[in-house]
Amino acid sequence: MLLVTAVGSGCAAEPGQPGGGARATGKSSAAAPAHGQEPGSPGREDRKGETAGRERDGDAGSREEGDREKGREKDAEGDRADSGEDRGRKRAGEKGAPAAGPAEALAAYAKRVKKIQAARAAAARRWGLRQTPLPAPPPPDEKPRITTRKGFEVDRHKGLPPVFTTVPTKEKIVFLTIDDGAEKDPKLLRMMSELQIPYSAFLSDYVVRDDYGYFEKMQDRGVRLHNHTLTHPYLPALSYAKQKAEICGQQARIEKRFGKRPRLFRPPYGSYNRDTLRAAKSCGVKAVPLWAAEAFPDHMEWREWDRDLHPGDIILTHFRGKAEWKGSMPDMIRNVMKVVTSKGYAVARLEDYV
Repeated sequence: MLLVTAVGSGCAAEPGQPGGGARATGKSSAAAPAHGQEPGSPGREDRKGETAGRERDGDAGSREEGDREKGREKDAEGDRADSGEDRGRKRAGEKGAPAAGPAEALAAYAKRVKKIQAARAAAARRWGLRQTPLPAPPPPDEKPRITTRKGFEVDRHKGLPPVFTTVPTKEKIVFLTIDDGAEKDPKLLRMMSELQIPYSAFLSDYVVRDDYGYFEKMQDRGVRLHNHTLTHPYLPALSYAKQKAEICGQQARIEKRFGKRPRLFRPPYGSYNRDTLRAAKSCGVKAVPLWAAEAFPDHMEWREWDRDLHPGDIILTHFRGKAEWKGSMPDMIRNVMKVVTSKGYAVARLEDYV
């Protein structure tokens, strides 16, 4: 039976462990990575409410600016809904009214993009970004066909969920994904809402369950919540039954807590075997996105030999703070967006393509 260890970095960056490590190539490996200690609950003083967060947030400016933050946030969310970034493009025409022609629809779309970019530019200045994030193109009417990346197959892979690091597209877009859920920084929610940057969260229950409310707020802002197992084990070391309990147990937990059963699953450490994919398929998983690059507050790590971004690349990062990183989650966003924007890429929503 083929065992696939997709990467040596990634989710090996458990709380208390560095995020670095040797790049893996998708070849077979039987050795489990060292497993970090399970983190304790984040300090409650760090989560006493968004008012305290705003008062401490040097990036947000003065106290008066913080008092206006909720209004800006509502405006940003309204712009996102209008632009279709969170729920697809708005189709031309209303029920009972004549549909707009192509020229009118294009003009309306251009007007929305201009409005969104103006809001993003202001937010970029507030949050200390060097450049305003670029707008993503409209999502495709038909999602691309996703297949397993060559070298990432398991024995008798046919019929199992595809495992991939890049979405097939010619557009200069990338996808941002955040794993586990250990750090629950309220500044991240505000920052991503104001910048209108889409991202996807892959959650492990053992670090999420002390504050489900944080991720409910995230979901309310249009973020999709996906499966990263209950307890973040090294899955290939477990029997099929235990792998199924980890994966399907988290499917059920997310559905119960957040109302929607995930379609996407990411194995801890990017490591899996045929039993992993069989178990995932059995409880509704349709695809297994891994990653092509990993973001930290002070650097990027790359899977590909050219150490660069490519159209459709998936970027991994983690819910971490200064206890484990050389910076905060907003610092990480500033760094990854500096790289993404300077290379001419926009961040798109993974679920619009997969």
